Amino acid sequence: MFGAAAIAFGLVALFRHNFDDWQQLQSLLKSPAGLAAVYATAVLEITGGLAIQWRRMSRWGAGMLGVVHVFFACRWIPVIAADPSIYDSWGNLGEETSLITGALFVFAAASPDAPWVAKAYKLGHYMFGLCVVSFTIGQIVYLRGVASFTPQWLPPGPMFWAMFTTVAMGAAAIAIFTGYQSLLASRLLTLMFAIFGILVWLLRLIHDPANDQNWGGNAENTLLTGAAWIYADYLGRAWKSGAPPPRF
Repeated sequence: MFGAAAIAFGLVALFRHNFDDWQQLQSLLKSPAGLAAVYATAVLEITGGLAIQWRRMSRWGAGMLGVVHVFFACRWIPVIAADPSIYDSWGNLGEETSLITGALFVFAAASPDAPWVAKAYKLGHYMFGLCVVSFTIGQIVYLRGVASFTPQWLPPGPMFWAMFTTVAMGAAAIAIFTGYQSLLASRLLTLMFAIFGILVWLLRLIHDPANDQNWGGNAENTLLTGAAWIYADYLGRAWKSGAPPPRF
């Protein structure tokens, strides 16, 4: 899923030329490299997404995807520095960091005998936990916006689901950092992101396929779902091996 979403991200970037609603590509288009930089990142996304599907190439694919999203994450740092009071920029940094984490886990899994693998897993574990904290804060700050994205026909109402998912994310963050029911929490978090993809982004794309935000949102949400799934798989393997992840 992670690799397929990366391929979709790259294809949309190559064939959709209106980036007004796709923040990281919009800012990249305005950089000195312009369209060439957009195409370069798109090609890396496609190549990395293809390579990560094969075990022998997964390390290279994860490396490519990690580099792309480190690049995107770094581009949010000056935006945050310019106005740290706008949480949307922090949230975008957290989103890109979660994708870096997914690539990191795959990269480490492809090098099981390397001496740095245990440290990479530990770093990725805390990085992903912080990302879930970031998602929770983002939902709190933009609760009405979250409700506006929720299907209006879904009972008992959009605001209920906005609040419910916010509490669920907060509970998942606590589980990750304490280790209490962290595997269950990570799996439910993955399921929640997948449901977001179906009930929010896929339906928006079907309703308005001309809107680039809907294409970008589908690709980003599927990448995030894939990263969460990779993290949940890491936790499952860790608990099964008798070496659970670290906790506070």
